[in-house]
Amino acid sequence: MDNSNDTQGRILVVDDEERARDALTKLLEGSGYEVRGAADGFKALGALEDWECDLLLTDLRMPMMDGLELLEKVQDQYPDMAAIVITAFGSVDNAVQAMKSGADHYVTKPVEFDQVEVVVERVMENLQMRRELESLRDSRETVDSGPKLVGNSPSMQQVGKMIEQVAPARATVLITGESGTGKELVARQLHTKSNRADKPFVELHCAALSQNLLESELFGHEKGAFTGATSRREGRFEEADGGTLFLDEIGEISEATQVKLLRFLQQREFERVGGNETLSVDVRVVAATNRDLEEAVRQGEFREDLYFRLNVIDIQLPPLRARRDDIPLLVNHFVAQYARENNKEIDRVTPDAMGHLRSYDWPGNVRELENVIERAVVLATGSEIGVEQLPGGFGKAPFDKDVDIRIPGSTLEDIERYALLNTYESTGGSTSETADILDISVRKVQYKLKEYRENWSADPDE
Repeated sequence: MDNSNDTQGRILVVDDEERARDALTKLLEGSGYEVRGAADGFKALGALEDWECDLLLTDLRMPMMDGLELLEKVQDQYPDMAAIVITAFGSVDNAVQAMKSGADHYVTKPVEFDQVEVVVERVMENLQMRRELESLRDSRETVDSGPKLVGNSPSMQQVGKMIEQVAPARATVLITGESGTGKELVARQLHTKSNRADKPFVELHCAALSQNLLESELFGHEKGAFTGATSRREGRFEEADGGTLFLDEIGEISEATQVKLLRFLQQREFERVGGNETLSVDVRVVAATNRDLEEAVRQGEFREDLYFRLNVIDIQLPPLRARRDDIPLLVNHFVAQYARENNKEIDRVTPDAMGHLRSYDWPGNVRELENVIERAVVLATGSEIGVEQLPGGFGKAPFDKDVDIRIPGSTLEDIERYALLNTYESTGGSTSETADILDISVRKVQYKLKEYRENWSADPDE
């Protein structure tokens, strides 16, 4: 549903008690939502006829038309709308029935405003995730455009800005980051957004070849240059003429190859292996590595002059664990991609599963996440992905949060750990929500989680 206003979403509050309705309306408006109220189910249906709404928040017990009947009608007429029901503490069975009828969540009376804010935020987040999945599934343009960078975190926004600024230039680019962070995707984006986009994009994984084969692949060879060279062969530089040559794992090339590559970067000239003819091509070089090349230079393993020639522009890709808020976006992207490829209809990742995905440290970064989601899609038997579709390690709590809290008797450190980890779990692994609820900074939440992970991993009983 596309709302023209600049709020976080639209919510219709339905309650026959005016004071309760007004209190919820003011609370949610204060959280940035556009809110309208209705005194009963009939007025709610009337309001929805000319007002697009994202979320229905309704009391279950109302005269004339109760919340269950309203929910059924709304689900029938507006199937994409999310719903939260409010029920008395002793009537949880009614809430369960409402969940079976299509409600996304429930809250109990007496209503606690903090609980309402958290539940509404989680339901709205899940609604947005479902919409993104549907959009990705239905958009042929998204599928046909090939792999792309996904992420809205500040670090990834900075990467996107760098790509936009650097793409039109001819300058050599060095992309650094851990394995699996998406260095090849950045290289492809640089090519696609450049004026070389209609020319070849050629890539070569330098670590996969021996020195002799690597030089032949890069520069080509003449007939008889070595055993098995039965004819002349053009190398990747010639193949990429006018376009972009992407050299992955550049830190693994030998010193002899480093010298020849340096010559090309300085003079734009080279010879084929076994040949004397000097060749010149118009190629932009983009290199990538997961090594610390500055350290390699200090160790004498990589030429300093080549390093400076390669590192004209440096684009650093953050590890996935440093941008956890991007994980839901990436999960949705890969679910849509592999659901289409496997001819499946999957429209939801359960909050529990998403919490485990967000809490995991992802040593293999985005590539590992992609593999996990592909596996989950293949194993899914219904329309959602739960913890049971994730590899065994994901079913295990990411932290040891079993702390015996006694007042008096517990230390402040134990109490802090208990509060932070249980809040983190209840928010589905959201550091920003956890920080808001506990009224501390996101940085402190991340620091504490890192500390708890390290201590738990070092536990000799694990």
